[in-house]
Amino acid sequence: MNMHAARAAFGLDTLRSILGISVLAIRWDDAIALLARLIAERRFTKVSFLNAHNANIAYTDPVFAAALEDFLILPDGVGVDIAAKLLYGAPFPDNLNGTDFIPAFLQASKRPLTVALLGATRVSAEAASVKLSTLAVQHEFVVIHDGYFSAAEEPKIIERIARLRPDVLLVAMGVPRQELWIERHIDQRHCTLPIAVGALLDFLSGTVPRAPLWMRRLRLEWLFRLCIEPGRLWRRYVVGNPLFLWRVFKQKLAHRPQPVEARR
Repeated sequence: MNMHAARAAFGLDTLRSILGISVLAIRWDDAIALLARLIAERRFTKVSFLNAHNANIAYTDPVFAAALEDFLILPDGVGVDIAAKLLYGAPFPDNLNGTDFIPAFLQASKRPLTVALLGATRVSAEAASVKLSTLAVQHEFVVIHDGYFSAAEEPKIIERIARLRPDVLLVAMGVPRQELWIERHIDQRHCTLPIAVGALLDFLSGTVPRAPLWMRRLRLEWLFRLCIEPGRLWRRYVVGNPLFLWRVFKQKLAHRPQPVEARR
């Protein structure tokens, strides 16, 4: 199921366009049920998450934006919530950030699944696999490869995925590489749900620490990450967040209904 299919399945009223990207407005439990149903029906569906950072990238990268049109997009973070409130009068029903949502989805899925991991470093991927095995003992977790492979190694990696044909393929290569890689190489022959998960494997392995729970509840995890990795993330947050909100404000102005006199 891509976003075109989602329009038919859920109706336009369940989608929110943020800087041209269609995002599914759905409750946490309903999103878990949706992914479980897609797996049960073996309906190949590419899944990703929209936050302020990748919305900014898509805004200036037409290749990435076009790739996202074929993904089921879930809302991630306070930035897109602010955008939805500004554009549609209400935030998204729930924050479906992949770092929390994907482990919760796997825990909630009672049917045994095969889950493949691709990306991060080998150490992080292996440690994340062990962590997930303790969180969701009903599933089989298989590390395919780390995220540092050459073009020459790619065919063997894709062939291994096709042989395994996992129910879920977690791809952790960073934005936009992970989505573009899925778009170019993965289809229904390889798995059912390829999910672009960003830094999930690093978080699960403990390589990158999570913010304290109180900061997460206050929607300030971005600030914690900025303090931990200022050199890498200052442009994403200090420059990127205001830029994202400015672009959303311009979207609102562009779609503001004109007075009757102005339309004559």
